[in-house]
This record gives sequence, structure tokens and C-alpha cells, in this order.
Amino acid sequence: MNYEAVIGIEIHCELMTKTKMFSSAPLDYGATPNTAVNEIDLAMPGTLPSVNKQAVAYGLRLAQALHLEIDSLVRFDRKNYFYSDLPKGYQITQQFHPLGQHGYFDILVKDEVKRIRINRLHMEEDTAKQFHENDKTLIDLNRAGTPLLEIVTEADFATGEEAAAYVEGLRLLVVHMGISDGKMAEGSYRCDVNISIRPVGQEAFGTKVEIKNLNSISNVQKSIEFEIKRQTEVLNEGGSIIQETRRFDEKLQETVSMRVKETLVDYRYFAEPNIPPIRLSNEFMDQPVIELPLTRQLRYVEDYKLSMYDAGVLVKNLELSEYFEAICEKSHNAKAVVNWLTQDLLAHSDLKGERSYSEWISVDAMASLLEEIEKGTISSKQAKEVFEHVVLGKMPKDIIEELGMVQVSDIAQIESWVQSVLDENPQAIIDYKNGMKKSVGFVVGQVMKLSKGQVNPKLASQTVVRLLDMN
Repeated sequence: MNYEAVIGIEIHCELMTKTKMFSSAPLDYGATPNTAVNEIDLAMPGTLPSVNKQAVAYGLRLAQALHLEIDSLVRFDRKNYFYSDLPKGYQITQQFHPLGQHGYFDILVKDEVKRIRINRLHMEEDTAKQFHENDKTLIDLNRAGTPLLEIVTEADFATGEEAAAYVEGLRLLVVHMGISDGKMAEGSYRCDVNISIRPVGQEAFGTKVEIKNLNSISNVQKSIEFEIKRQTEVLNEGGSIIQETRRFDEKLQETVSMRVKETLVDYRYFAEPNIPPIRLSNEFMDQPVIELPLTRQLRYVEDYKLSMYDAGVLVKNLELSEYFEAICEKSHNAKAVVNWLTQDLLAHSDLKGERSYSEWISVDAMASLLEEIEKGTISSKQAKEVFEHVVLGKMPKDIIEELGMVQVSDIAQIESWVQSVLDENPQAIIDYKNGMKKSVGFVVGQVMKLSKGQVNPKLASQTVVRLLDMN
């Protein structure tokens, strides 16, 4: 029987505020355990939560970017949560009144745009981090109370590739917006996947399996592909899918069972009594809007005639893409700009330090280098050598003059070099006459050596062919 997958995704995104969601304790990743904590995080008697205004602003920005219907009345709920990772025994969240609902987010799959429906976005606080050692559990409360956005999709994914594209696309968005660092390896951007399979043509969903805490884009795709295969094999062998929570084992490259979900957990939600409803003003709700990464990528394809791949490489680095646009205002060859940035510039990025790209290598310097190449002043090979000095802070024209690097385009001089090579290598003429076109490359290479790399390669090639035809 043929089956199809039905997949939904929940993303937990930590926000880059200075303090926690409901307390003034600092956010300090990597700090000594249990040092970024105050009396509110520890749920000491008489303490009350206070809503982080910046976290709400960040939530609004993302809600707007996801085209959600935004609730201007911010309300919080209490989720009774009897685990050691929240000292007060409950989590403050937005179960009944999410910040935004019913939106969408476009992703790119195989160069085609696919629209993913967003069910909801709500704000809450993160839990503490636990470390299990044999029969003991250690706890670090530094993370407890970190502002968190949870973004829940509809079951709109059919493959691991689509899911991975969504997780990466949304990660790029929150990083571009400056609301999160999106570091999956550090846990500030986490992903849970809900997946079931059903016979093709059937409307009802199959039994749902949840895959928890996926920590890389690659693992999102791999875990889904494995789970589709696993569930298909179970059903084809006459078995049934168990509703359970699984995790992805990187060593085994497969999902493994964590716990069976026989019944739903009753968290006994109710309105958070210590935080009254907050009415957002129109001015506060009017948060800055940025160009979405996918919109920027498609614009690069349209305006600069870049390939989807080249545009995607640029968009993954917001600072680099803005640097690209600044250079393109002075240089019309966008493809050449991309090549130099993604190949040569990034290869020397260890020299950049904490500087911005434009502080490291000015826009004028990059544009000047490209101009000298286009004018034929220097060859592409010479340009590589010039660039080695540009990354150290020098201007291309100064370097070219210092090194005496002006490319030779004088036809008479080039003809002299070519004829000299032909005189010393008569076999090249015979080979060319016998249809061995590679002899042209041989002669050009010898001319390059004779000119010490200063000959215009295009003119050299044309001259070689012309003189070979005449012999």
C-alpha cells in the first residue's frame, strides 16, 4: 500500500533580551550554573512576575512577519508543571490567548515557493536545564525564565525536505530580525516534529508520533525520513503505530522511543492571576518590519539576475547580502560581485575580526578591484594577488602601481610573444592543423609564462588562434 506523511512542526525560539521573561535576572549563556538567577526565578514567597516589554515587542515583530492575526490584549495563563526544572511548580504561558493566530510563512523547496500555514504563536518562559548523571540529576536554573516564542504550524508538510526548508527559513528570519541568535546547537532554537502516515487518498490522519528536541536542520530531515520509513514498514507488516514520543539518535541515525503517550497530560490551565491583561497601544503594535529572507532572495534573482543558489548563499548572511548590495550600486556585474564575496572574501574572513565587512574592506575598494578587472588593467590571476593586499587595507590601484601589474593588451607585443612560442614549439602548429585544439591552450600557457602573467588572456587566446590559422 502507498502511504503519505502528514507533518506538523513546533519551534521554540529563545529571545535575545537582556533579562528574563518575568524577572530582572540577566540572560547569560555559558555563565557559571545557577548564577543568573534571582528571587523571582526561585519562586520565593512574596515575589511577583513582571512582563518583559522587549520580549513582547519581539513577539509582535515575528507575528507581523508571519502574517498572523494579532491579539492586542496580552494575557497569560498558568500551566501547572510539576517538574524540577521550574522551581515554582508551574509555567507562565499563553494557552488560551496566543499573541497571534492563523498566519502563513512561505518557504522555498526545489526552487518552488510553498506556503505553510501557521496555527499560532505564543509567548512563554523556558525551563531550566537538567543534567543526568547515573542516578542523579543536576539542574542549572540560569535558563529558567528565558523569554520563549513557540510557533506551531498546521500539518502542511509531506517530506523531510519541506520540513527542513521551513525550520531553516524561519531560523534565518528570526536571526535577520535580530530577535534570536537561532543557534540550534546551543538550544536557543529548538524543534519538535509531529508525524503520522496514512494511505494515499485518505483524509483522516494516522496515529501521531512526536520527535522531540531536534538540534540541527540536517537531523530534522533525517529523522522524518527515517520515521516515514519505520511507520510504513510497521503498517505493511500488519502492525499498528503507537502514539509515543521519540528522539533522533545521531549515532544510530534513527529515531528511538522515549515514552509512550497513552493519555493526555492534564496541566490544569487557568488564567495567570499575578499578571493582569495588558492592552497594547497602536503605537507599540507598530513594530519595525523587515524584508523577509525569501523575499530578498527572489528579489536578487529578479533584479540582479542571480541564480537561486547564489541568491540563497548571500541571504544566509544578512551583513554579507547588504555589503553585496552596496557594492552593486557601484559595480554593474552582480555575478562577479557574488563570486568574489562568496569565494575570495569568505576565504579570508579570519582577518575580519569584529569589524563589519565595509569597515574591513571598503565598498570602494571592492568596486575598484572589479573595475580594474573589467577594464583589462589586470587579469583575473593578477586580481587574486592584488586581493591578498586588499584584505590588509590597501586600495587596488595603489597595489597595481606598486607591483607594476598593468596587464599587457598591446597587440604587437602579444603577437611577438606568440610568434616566439610558435618558433620554439613547431609541433604545436602541426597538432593544431591535425585538429588537436588543446594545442591552443598550450601556446597560451607558454605566452602567459613569457609575459610573467601580465598578458591579457582573452587577447592572447585570440592572437594564438589567428596566428595558428595563418601558419
